[in-house]
Amino acid sequence: MSYQPAILQAIPAHASYLTWTIRSGADRTSVQQSLHALLALTDGDRIVTGIGAALAKVLDLSVSGLQEFTGIAGSQVSIPATPAALWIWLRAEERGELVHQQLRIAEVLTPAFELQYQTGAFRYAEGRDLSGYEDGTENPQDDEALAVAVTEAGGSFVAVQQWQHDFAALAAMAQPAKDHAIGRRLSDNEELEDAPESAHVKRTAQEDFEPPAFMLRRSMPWSEGMHGGLYFVAFARSYQAFEAQLRRMSGAEDGVTDALFRFSQPQTTAYFWCPPLGWTV
Repeated sequence: MSYQPAILQAIPAHASYLTWTIRSGADRTSVQQSLHALLALTDGDRIVTGIGAALAKVLDLSVSGLQEFTGIAGSQVSIPATPAALWIWLRAEERGELVHQQLRIAEVLTPAFELQYQTGAFRYAEGRDLSGYEDGTENPQDDEALAVAVTEAGGSFVAVQQWQHDFAALAAMAQPAKDHAIGRRLSDNEELEDAPESAHVKRTAQEDFEPPAFMLRRSMPWSEGMHGGLYFVAFARSYQAFEAQLRRMSGAEDGVTDALFRFSQPQTTAYFWCPPLGWTV
């Protein structure tokens, strides 16, 4: 069995992220039938599926390493835990395609699952966050990306967070202050040698952890009305790298919080396991 290919592909022009909980009163048979139908639609290219620990428990699925996100002990900031049974990443070059994909997904899941969150996302300025800064600069590439993001069996663990930006706070910051909060210059994306310890780049430098905290990010900007931010998505062989980085970002490790929290806050956090293509229940 092979991994879902979109994990290693470049981000699409448009995307939709859906999380689902198990409907109250749904029995195991209906849950299993709906999941089986979803997996039949999952091509790993336009439709990527992730399974949560709650769903694995209901179906008695044994997935070593799959767990719920329950928070970061000692965190100096709020990091909500929002577990779900299913996570679905829909990808398309046209927004209209997402509408039809969502309708197909809803048709097979509604008997046993209830929609928790739906977030529309898009590619902005060739891969930038809505803050204007490039996203995923230090992502592993090619064979290294495969080694970081996918297990030998073809599965991948994914951590997702929806971050909402405070655009007024961001606009009130002088450009040098923004650069030092990120740790890179907006103008050329060069890392700043004199960036403070709170700079996002320093808080999350993957090679500075023991063991190194490498993961493959596939994040995209999102917006709804006047609100927006970054839908953070990180694939890896376990949740270790994500938790290590989040402990440092949140100040739980050394009391220094990531400057990113000055203008952005996570609204959701959840863990899922993306099975290989051909896997079924």
